[in-house]
Amino acid sequence: MRAIAELAAAALAQPMPGVSRHAFLRAVAALCELTARAGLSHRRPVFGINTVTIGGREAAVRETAVHQTPFCTLLRLEKEPAGPQPRVLLVAPMSGHFATLLRSTAQVLLADHDVYITDWHNARDIGLQHGPFEFDDFIDHVITFLQVLGPGTHVIGVCQPCVAVLAAVAIMAEDADPAQPRSMTLMAGPIDTRVNPTEVNRLATSRVVRAQADRYRTVALSRRPAACLPGICAACCFYEHESSTPC
Repeated sequence: MRAIAELAAAALAQPMPGVSRHAFLRAVAALCELTARAGLSHRRPVFGINTVTIGGREAAVRETAVHQTPFCTLLRLEKEPAGPQPRVLLVAPMSGHFATLLRSTAQVLLADHDVYITDWHNARDIGLQHGPFEFDDFIDHVITFLQVLGPGTHVIGVCQPCVAVLAAVAIMAEDADPAQPRSMTLMAGPIDTRVNPTEVNRLATSRVVRAQADRYRTVALSRRPAACLPGICAACCFYEHESSTPC
């Protein structure tokens, strides 16, 4: 069934003048692609950063676990001694991504920084006995990692974790925590999606489900069919929209 769905998705992806942008065909193509991908199992790839150039010479790099919880491992991209360098915590997205998504960012930072990165574990591999992982837990992890690294650490949040990083730093500042970071950089994370709207946060805002004043009814802000159809159909509507929306 997956093989047939893959062939159908490829056929529907071919340009068809006059009908190629038809909403029904896009939804069918999205359903076929979802079905074709249903059996895939993704594993975390390696960072693959073996060396870094420092001062004109190549220095070997290795991954070292500094601290670990059931949900995340704090990795250090350890390299040969290169003298004192600023320590930086790179907080990677955990929204369906592996930390290796930031491979290029980490590689650039390595030349001039002592780099640590949050390597979030795959949710399917975490036992239920460890409890849920909610927004407060995300914030607690960022605070714990900064405390493990100690005073003077710089922190960079990329995309999805920007809000959690901002909250963690605010809490540490309020508590006068000696491990609060020396600097905070938030990259590509919409803290307030009303400011500088892009296709990405416009899509996110349009997907928000808001409570009515009576708190008993909700309405979807867009794509009414996706809100009322069964889960798989709603997923297809969302997927085909994302696939056809430029970012």
